[in-house]
Amino acid sequence: MPNTRDLVRRIRSVKGTQQITKAMKVVATAKLRRAKEAITRARPWADALSQVLANVAARTEFSHPLLESHDGDRTWVVVITSDKGLCGAFNANLLRAVEKDLEGGRWPNAEIAVMGRKASDFFRRRRWNLIVDERETMSKLTADDGPRLAKQLIEGFASGEVESVWMAYSSFVNMIRQDIVVERLLPIEPPTADAGDAEVRVDYLYEPDPETLLAELLPLHVETQVQRALYDSVAAEHAARMTSMTTATRNADDMIAALTLLYNRTRQAAITKELIEIVSGAQALEG
Repeated sequence: MPNTRDLVRRIRSVKGTQQITKAMKVVATAKLRRAKEAITRARPWADALSQVLANVAARTEFSHPLLESHDGDRTWVVVITSDKGLCGAFNANLLRAVEKDLEGGRWPNAEIAVMGRKASDFFRRRRWNLIVDERETMSKLTADDGPRLAKQLIEGFASGEVESVWMAYSSFVNMIRQDIVVERLLPIEPPTADAGDAEVRVDYLYEPDPETLLAELLPLHVETQVQRALYDSVAAEHAARMTSMTTATRNADDMIAALTLLYNRTRQAAITKELIEIVSGAQALEG
């Protein structure tokens, strides 16, 4: 049985760790509030752009390079994780899902573009080639990072360097749920509009023309989807970290209670032992 001095040290150590987890929870809560505001603003714009893109593309036979399917199986997979850990299985679940698809042959000839230190560390130790390796972007994400990455992906696809581009990231649903999303980014598949929608039966007035509009809208659509995925991943990361730190703080409370109980029992046993020795000594002297 450990002595009381060791137990006191352990209790102090756990309390110190608990203070850290409480502070990290407060920081994650504040960051999550800002990240939720960013993704809340980004989602309506991305959804509206997708709807407009579907309607315009349905009314013209104009062919754009970003809409054309390519022959071949060379694929770029963009994997978005966090730069930091201590967020439970947030990164591990996504990386395992992507690795399972890679090993299962979903993308026979794949190259990886990673955003985030955790994805970078994971794929650097594996056999897949890294075409993009950004280790610090997610911790200081800006509104320019999505368009910058999207332009690189568009250039690779339009030039024929790659046949398809996919994205894998964690999407923020609520405080305790983050869904893994693996979706194709290029070539673009315009969303199917509802055949009964009155808007579908009404044509637009184009200025200057549908071809010019699509040439502007399609690259903007790709940039918007990439930026939305980055914002989604950041919000999901902070939600996962807040949940993880809440659980860690609660576990620290349980550990402190268990150690305190053990300390009291150990101390009581030591006192009882000393009393028995004193009584036994007194009895021996009287005899």
